[in-house]
Amino acid sequence: MENNKRRDFIKSIGVLGLGAAISSPLSAVENLTNTLEGESLNNLASDKKTVISILQTTDVHCQIHPHDELFWENEKIVFRKAGGYAYLASMLDGLKKKNPNTFTIDTGDMFQGSELSVKTTGDAFVPILNALNYDLYLPGNWEVIYGKKKMQNLLGSLNGPKVCANMYHDLGAGKKGELIFPPYYIWKVAGVKIGFLGYTDPLVPIRQSPNYSKGILYTKPEENLAHYIDVLKNQEQCAFIIMVAHLGLSQQIALANMPESEGLNYILGGDTHERVRKPIVCKYAKVVEPGAFGSFVGKLDLTIENGKVTSDSYELLEVAQTKLVPNKNIEKILNDTEIPYKADIHEVVGYSTIPLYRYFVVENPIDTMILNALNWKFPEIDICLSNGFRFCQPLATPDQTGNIPITHAYIFDMLPVDSTVRTAKASGKQLKEWLEKELNNVFAKDASKRLGGWVIKFKGMEVSFNAFAEMGKRVQSITVKGKELEVDKVYSILACQRDGDPDDMLCRLKGVIAAENTTSTLHKVMIGYLKENSPVTPKPPMNAKILDAPQTLLSQVTGVDYQFR
Repeated sequence: MENNKRRDFIKSIGVLGLGAAISSPLSAVENLTNTLEGESLNNLASDKKTVISILQTTDVHCQIHPHDELFWENEKIVFRKAGGYAYLASMLDGLKKKNPNTFTIDTGDMFQGSELSVKTTGDAFVPILNALNYDLYLPGNWEVIYGKKKMQNLLGSLNGPKVCANMYHDLGAGKKGELIFPPYYIWKVAGVKIGFLGYTDPLVPIRQSPNYSKGILYTKPEENLAHYIDVLKNQEQCAFIIMVAHLGLSQQIALANMPESEGLNYILGGDTHERVRKPIVCKYAKVVEPGAFGSFVGKLDLTIENGKVTSDSYELLEVAQTKLVPNKNIEKILNDTEIPYKADIHEVVGYSTIPLYRYFVVENPIDTMILNALNWKFPEIDICLSNGFRFCQPLATPDQTGNIPITHAYIFDMLPVDSTVRTAKASGKQLKEWLEKELNNVFAKDASKRLGGWVIKFKGMEVSFNAFAEMGKRVQSITVKGKELEVDKVYSILACQRDGDPDDMLCRLKGVIAAENTTSTLHKVMIGYLKENSPVTPKPPMNAKILDAPQTLLSQVTGVDYQFR
């Protein structure tokens, strides 16, 4: 009777006290109730050594089938088939059978990135993800692609819990409401508690079309990180605290070196599709990131003895098609889901003579092909621009023609948003200043100031630069159509429209003039270009030339023991 009274009292304190502190009463009740139901975990602890496994995927971007994957081995490109949800399920199932004390997490970008996701506004992936039985989810930067309400509906349809400690309801005029998702989750295993604290990219409204995330206020992780570490460590008595993050490797490393992270043990990260094979040891926490497109699984093993985590080990596992038998149940779900859209998805719209990929920081064949298409459609424009991001799995397997087929679905993989092509005008001075800002976004010495991870792509303009020079001093030369840039001259430019940007902004370039939408969209331009010009050979022409690093630079991350491969 006394215990019941004590439990009721603590629950009421949780609602009034902890709930107010974390701005999310429901999450407080949920986490506190989970803790109470476990009763005295310390009483369960024993001197028996137990190994628990935490498995992570991230940035799968709706790639449901095995695909060509690029690896950098012995200073050259190698392709192998990897990924596919049926193969991923097989790997996860096998690892769970080997160790029943296993916890699986997906850290975001699970509803955007393919034609199937666009056609169904993400709905097709709910049954797929539920069949994989993930234990925890974190929303990524692209979960907002269909708007706030749809994001809530999609994530709410998943069986596993969700966490995120820096996404709030926007009450208007910059006023912050409650958290949209609980800030943390506690896994009770082997007599201890493992705390998972979630953070997603606060730069979403800048990196992406602002209207996607309308109704959401993001905060920097460091604003409440120390508070939640304190809650998990001292109040919840967690033996190990893990941040599940979708911030990008540079930002995650910067965060792990901030004093606000004291008490944090690991960051299981995502967003920049980096492949960390050995944990990056920072001042306060270790940082990892397990690639993208379902090609890899990150596996963190923790050894527990006497109620404490005594050691950790990490490995990056390749979801290799040749080494796995696909899960039949997942295969059936995938096939059934795709049937209504199959003909359109698999329609071949053109061919390439060379592999297509988008992994290098400076230039890639995919962006070259997009820029060539835009220039073909709009030859009168001085400079064509394409967003610089590491998005889209490679394409490298020829068919019976000897060339590499580009399907309708691959157009969506390359360009998930079929944006309207928009033109404008800008002075040479504006272009130079904009280039300096864009290069600083990629190569800023202070990792916390990096935005994204890849150089903006362009055609009609040629730029040479020093990546690791001081801010504002990176650009060494600029020519437009073979002539030196004139600061007072006005140039015509072209890029995609971003939903919610001001009228005088194009591709993050502020103060443009005469901006107007064309009647073309990116997809229409690409399909028309391939129809008339296949097979294409989009070899990067070195329009952007890096002077103080290899042209084959594969990561913006420097100063730590890490290489992308």
